Amino acid sequence: MTELILYTRDKCPLCDKAKDQLNEFKNETRLSFQEVDIYSDDALIEKYGLMIPVLEWRGEVIQYGNLDMEDLRKRLIKS
Repeated sequence: MTELILYTRDKCPLCDKAKDQLNEFKNETRLSFQEVDIYSDDALIEKYGLMIPVLEWRGEVIQYGNLDMEDLRKRLIKS
């Protein structure tokens, strides 16, 4: 099963949208994702503060801001 990490924060409309998109995608694929609040770690705030939501896969940031689900599908199908 593929696991993505979604970095978010509270009161973030783009984060809420990304979670909804990933939950829908999870229902149609074998995808799972873990949500991590950047405010749980000062290093995450420093690293991702202005980019969230940030989607990480296999240790690499693959998308941030508005998620492109079509690109995500293509990327995950290739691997």
